[in-house]
Amino acid sequence: MPRIGVVGAGALGHHHVRILRDLPGVAFAGFYESDAQRATTVAAELGVTAHPSLDALLNAADAVTCVVPTLAHHAVGMQVLRAGRHLFVEKPIAATLDEADELVATAAAQGLVLQVGHVERFNRAVRAALPYIDRPLFVQSDRLAPYTPRGADVAVVLDLMIHDIDLVASLVGSPVTDVSAVGVPVITETPDIANARLTFASGAVATITASRVSRDRQRKLRLFQKSGYLTMDLGTGQGMFYRLRDDVDPRTLAERATSIEEFVQPVFLVAPEGDALSLEFASFAAAIRGEAPVVVSGADGRAALATALRIVADIDAQVRQVLGGATSAG
Repeated sequence: MPRIGVVGAGALGHHHVRILRDLPGVAFAGFYESDAQRATTVAAELGVTAHPSLDALLNAADAVTCVVPTLAHHAVGMQVLRAGRHLFVEKPIAATLDEADELVATAAAQGLVLQVGHVERFNRAVRAALPYIDRPLFVQSDRLAPYTPRGADVAVVLDLMIHDIDLVASLVGSPVTDVSAVGVPVITETPDIANARLTFASGAVATITASRVSRDRQRKLRLFQKSGYLTMDLGTGQGMFYRLRDDVDPRTLAERATSIEEFVQPVFLVAPEGDALSLEFASFAAAIRGEAPVVVSGADGRAALATALRIVADIDAQVRQVLGGATSAG
């Protein structure tokens, strides 16, 4: 069994420790947390070993999950890979493309598994929808959440939207060719709400909205394709596929007002129960054992980061244009 440890035991890292401690097929190697008081608390609460340093953890582990702030992903990840350990790094893979490229290249040169934590790939609704997805033409994604300081060190695009950038790209199955975006800061110095329009090489188009200043939580995804319309609630893990009926001629629908029941067949999206994080870590362990390919590779994580940074740059350009216009008007 691979010995897997955790670097970082904050809010999300606590869940990494808790799940990996009990995950079948894995020997939990303990964790390292730079905040000594936090390390003591988590170790006592979960009954696990808190290592005094990252080197001490690496000596006890074959692989680690990295749950530190985004700006530290590269430094910690490189130390892990240079020690010859497999690496699971939470999204985004790094803060810059150069950092992402070095992580990907080092893992490849060392023959190590590098997986990125885009957990929505393992969402129950997404798993249930996969058999029905067939070349989406239009995708609409909304991810809204109340404000929390965690993740606020980066723009909402890198904090929340990047989940949907990766997920939509994986479902469309085509590279992004064009980006157009708007966004505004509300609480922090970086955009807290953003909307992006992505065009893919296949011709598909997606609109993605992310906010961390909303009253309520919402995580919904809608896909339109020639065979019908899929709607997924990522928060509840439920969804529906409104499949176009084979016995209906679409040309007749323009002749009169028609209820949706007359031309679609509703199909409930069903997949086995399963905690997304647990499934994600199980896939990482399977990749380490050579039993399955990496679900979200370093290259996937790098592609999502590249698109996210294009969105951030487009928003920055729009803000500069607005501010420049205001200055000129003044």
